[in-house]
Amino acid sequence: MSGTTLRISDALIRRIHAHGVETYPFECCGALLGKDSETSREVIGLLPLANRRDDSPRNRFEVTPGDVQKAEKKAREMRVEVIGWYHSHPNAPARPSEFDREHAWPWYSYVIVSVEASEARDTKSWRLRDDRSAYDAEVIESIAQSASI
Repeated sequence: MSGTTLRISDALIRRIHAHGVETYPFECCGALLGKDSETSREVIGLLPLANRRDDSPRNRFEVTPGDVQKAEKKAREMRVEVIGWYHSHPNAPARPSEFDREHAWPWYSYVIVSVEASEARDTKSWRLRDDRSAYDAEVIESIAQSASI
């Protein structure tokens, strides 16, 4: 899995950043919709979701089975697939926490944006290993503007 690349437009990165800033100091979350290949993935669109976590939204996010179904339906409409998830880390680095690892699924890309003092800072992408032992960093490659939702 190492050596994978997540291709995404600057406009979509800006939308993830805006979502993180909008929900600060709570975590935002959403789905990455796009196309998967052997060595890269391309994000075509985003589906912002509500953080369903009500007990600790400052450092946790939760999506429901209904949110997953909504994301899958939107992806089918676009003739793409759900290739990952994004969320913010308010006042924390853009790297997965132990909680993130325990609740993530292998195969998906996980984009994390660090938001500090209401400003998006660092953005990184990660893939959970199949054995769920750790994440591997995924290169983010900026691409030309794509049709997005």
